[in-house]
Amino acid sequence: MSRPQHFGWFLARGFGPQGWGYPALDWDYDWTRPDVYQHAARTLEQAGFDLVIIEDAPSLGSPSTIDLRVRHAFGGPKHDPLLLAPYLFQATRHLGVVPTVNPAAYLPYTAARQFATLQHLSGHRLGLNVVTDTGSARHFSDAAQLGHDEAYDRAEEWLSGIRALWRSWDDGALLADRETGVFADGSRLRATEHRGEYFAFDGPLNAVPFTDGDPAIVSPGGSGRGLGFAGANSDVQLALAPLHEKSVREYRAKVHDAALAKGRRPEDIKILFAIQPVITSSSEEADRIVAASAQPDDSALVQIARKQSSDLETDLTSLDLDEPLDISIFGAHVSRGSIQRLVGDRDQDAPLRAHLTALARTGRITDRTGFVGTAHEFADLIEELGEWGNDGVLLWGDFHPVTLHRTLDELVPVLRRRGILRREYAEGGLQTNLHQF
Repeated sequence: MSRPQHFGWFLARGFGPQGWGYPALDWDYDWTRPDVYQHAARTLEQAGFDLVIIEDAPSLGSPSTIDLRVRHAFGGPKHDPLLLAPYLFQATRHLGVVPTVNPAAYLPYTAARQFATLQHLSGHRLGLNVVTDTGSARHFSDAAQLGHDEAYDRAEEWLSGIRALWRSWDDGALLADRETGVFADGSRLRATEHRGEYFAFDGPLNAVPFTDGDPAIVSPGGSGRGLGFAGANSDVQLALAPLHEKSVREYRAKVHDAALAKGRRPEDIKILFAIQPVITSSSEEADRIVAASAQPDDSALVQIARKQSSDLETDLTSLDLDEPLDISIFGAHVSRGSIQRLVGDRDQDAPLRAHLTALARTGRITDRTGFVGTAHEFADLIEELGEWGNDGVLLWGDFHPVTLHRTLDELVPVLRRRGILRREYAEGGLQTNLHQF
């Protein structure tokens, strides 16, 4: 039997219009109400998933790309995932819920108190996907926008300050002694005075300590600085890399080296590779889908350019498809990983058409050129990843029930029969389940 791995779902559209742009929209789910999200959360828990990560972007981007972001709902609107989390906790008992949070948007004391509250309310199932998006900075203050590495510096100070507040109640501070009537020992609370480069605040925190670990920290960064942040801070690293043995092992080694450099153990971080599979009923159907994607027309390329314009905050639709793409057009705040996903390893003189065509093309799971295939073929891939020491995967998509069931209906039974996907949860919350195996 294969080694079990951890599974998560990356809610790529965030708390936004689920199903928009697809025929399934006519199921008439209201994306602004909690029902569709609770339905999806229950499905993922029934499937044995460890967690759901809810993508977010608090900004609609630069003035030049706002229309591109909202016209087809690629980059907005998005409601606040932190406020959605309690509804998902209410609908489930074991599933970890990980809203995306930006250090620029939350003062440390307020953040520590809100996150502590959710950790207790959820039975210790909260996670935090810490992102360092600097394009949203103008919404929070008139301070100058930080560069890529400086944003990580701020995030580290923010997170270390929050953790100091969570630990401002020393052992023995919380007594809750009914015999004596003493609830807490104030002499065991620490002032936690913080005066840093980016934040200044005092403690102690007005929230009681955790019994089953802090909220799990998730990070998505793939740059050297991003991996350094993960090594120092993260419980889960959201990984984007080609799923070949060499690249998987090299990526894992970088994360583990970063953890060791900060005095942590490699096993302290679960590395989950993000995959968006297309599960088909037969190999023949998979072959047809791949063949149909081989020669995308200009309308298909423009549709991809619209989505990439949202992610990159740069209007690619205004560029000539047949001219080389000058990557200097992307601002310093744009994720290096997003740029790399667009340009791949193609020559710097390659036209925009070549980059968009590569994104349009799908590939078969069987030859490891893509993720189109049957449930059994996908399970073969997951088993192979496990042989390379992999911790797990994040499947990718929106929260529309049609999306989940197309992906999971045939896949879950196959994964369970092979011993890859959990059937039962441990008691104790998200941290406990992440480190169960």
